[in-house]
Amino acid sequence: MSKHSNLVTQSIQITCFSIKIHKSGGKWSKKLYLQILVILSMKTLYIIRHAKAEHQQLGQTDFDRSLTFLGTEQAQASARILERELAPYPTTATRIITSDAPRALQTAEIFCETLNIPPSALQQEPRIYEAHYLQILKVINDVSANYDQVLLFGHNPGLSDLITYVTNSPVSLRTSEIGCLTLDEGTDFSTLSANTASLKSVIGR
Repeated sequence: MSKHSNLVTQSIQITCFSIKIHKSGGKWSKKLYLQILVILSMKTLYIIRHAKAEHQQLGQTDFDRSLTFLGTEQAQASARILERELAPYPTTATRIITSDAPRALQTAEIFCETLNIPPSALQQEPRIYEAHYLQILKVINDVSANYDQVLLFGHNPGLSDLITYVTNSPVSLRTSEIGCLTLDEGTDFSTLSANTASLKSVIGR
């Protein structure tokens, strides 16, 4: 069974467990409790490509490009989708990391507003801009195990290549799309490496 299929199976198991608990009058067995704890303790990683940016103007660097009006709408739509995705799994242990390029930072700020996360929580990381996927992975490896989930905003091809590397599932993120990853049991952000996560879905806009 593939890791993706296994992840789907785990999700189905949680639903089945809930049904069993309901039918048994709400009684939890120790085995059932431990199984659910294992699944819910797995770390999650959201890889988010910046929204649609303006074309590079004469005398303007690629770094300085900002979001277009369409890009702003894209980011708002994707943020609302992620808000629904996160709703069943509330946690305050969230790390927000973004490239310091304006188009990525602006996208991250829109997400923070929608998710009610203060902009001060944003960590601007210069290493992400134009980075090879292994450089981006090093940024993630620096995240403390105290965090349950990470939202990382950046650029292609690095982000798509990173998802492909850690999940073994080829992906090409479009602007404002979100790769939703679950780290394997026993893996935290510091030990994330090749084929140690599962791609749950690609969502957005």
